[in-house]
Amino acid sequence: MSAIDRLFQELRSQGRKALMPFITAGDPDLAFTADVLRELAGRGCQMCELGIPYSDPIADGPIIQASYTRALGKHLKLASIFETLGRLAPRLRMPVVSMVSYAIVYRHGPEAYVREAQAAGLAGAIVPDLPVDESDELAGICRREDFSLIQLVTPTTPRERAVQIARASSGFLYYVSVTGITGERRELPPELLDNVAWLKTQTDLPICIGFGISQPEHVRLLAPVADGVIVGSAFVRRLAEADTRPRQTVLQEVGDFAAELLAALDPSGRKTDSKS
Repeated sequence: MSAIDRLFQELRSQGRKALMPFITAGDPDLAFTADVLRELAGRGCQMCELGIPYSDPIADGPIIQASYTRALGKHLKLASIFETLGRLAPRLRMPVVSMVSYAIVYRHGPEAYVREAQAAGLAGAIVPDLPVDESDELAGICRREDFSLIQLVTPTTPRERAVQIARASSGFLYYVSVTGITGERRELPPELLDNVAWLKTQTDLPICIGFGISQPEHVRLLAPVADGVIVGSAFVRRLAEADTRPRQTVLQEVGDFAAELLAALDPSGRKTDSKS
């Protein structure tokens, strides 16, 4: 059983949901990335999605694209990301999954990527540009190594194909809330809840909803139907200020924002024991 499987088994037994912030590795540098991961875990976030910077990101909006550009401009290397995570993960006590282009996985070698990611403490990978029809090799490696391969379903995915994607996924299923790219939005589509409710009748996998979620009100809306919510651009926008403002101040503000979202997700105020 993977770390993500164990997490959702525990959350479901408690009737709770997961908050999964997205942050970009190496923006503004890996030392601060490690500080942010510790802060998010200490605030009670159940998981974190770590973006592996790529020069041609898939479906990412301008905020995340800009963070990738900044990180790559400092010659960030995959080996350095894994090295930082390897030092941090044993004390983190919060699963971290990579958001990574298949171009990176392919160039590194699927076997090597999974082996090294797992050694660094990563619990799984979201590979947005890998079609389900072409995922058999990587999915087989991930199954063998108990490393979750999380795949995406979008509002335009035909229902038959959505079921196929769910069967090929492990850990959880990533439901994209809106058509288009990532980014903060004021409102979410009215059909979102019905679409996720239908998908839950087709799979036992936990379903986490991402794209466009940026406010506590969004989290409260989705909590009844989602197993978890993924918030990206709203975190990355705040973290972008770490190069121009005191880092401790930015870290505090990011932690406070996470606490707001966690309170909206679980109004009872319960918190996992995730102190690093």
